[in-house]
Amino acid sequence: MDWTYPQPRAGLAGALDRFIGPGATRAERLLQILVPSVAAIAAPLYAATMGQSWSWVHYLLCMVLAFDLVGGVVTNATSSAKRWYHRNGQGFAQHVGFTAAHLLHLLLVAWLYLDNDWTWAAIAGGYLLAAAALILMVPVYLQRPTTLILYLGGLVVGLWLLPTPPGLDWFLPVFYLKLLVSHLPREEPYRPATGD
Repeated sequence: MDWTYPQPRAGLAGALDRFIGPGATRAERLLQILVPSVAAIAAPLYAATMGQSWSWVHYLLCMVLAFDLVGGVVTNATSSAKRWYHRNGQGFAQHVGFTAAHLLHLLLVAWLYLDNDWTWAAIAGGYLLAAAALILMVPVYLQRPTTLILYLGGLVVGLWLLPTPPGLDWFLPVFYLKLLVSHLPREEPYRPATGD
């Protein structure tokens, strides 16, 4: 286990380092591109097979959301991202801020796919922020079980308590998986023994 990380590179490479974590291995980078790319293709195809008569904007946003959320599940779970996002100086405010920035996703879904259902966005977002705060307040040794309990609660909220956006029934489960399970818990950043 190694919490040290290389300094981000200069230029565009450095911007990528700050996004995925400096020192990401070739295997991590490959997963971060391939898996969300498949999701970005599969999600709009799934919606089309469900009989959605969306505009091109709906299909494009579906593709972007799938890429971002599935990519975030993978990226935030990597050891490189864990080292970076849980480094010294990254505390409660930074993690809640990162999480809160994703409320925009909920607003877009409520607007474009749920006919301006702002109550849906408020409940889904309220659950997200309350769960995030709780995960960050418990001792580190309890974060993983707390996270999984709250993720199960998010599944109840997203699949049974709130209306499911047609063609986007995957959205809230993957949204909560990215933020609550992949990003927030401080977990051991293991590194490969040799090379990638």
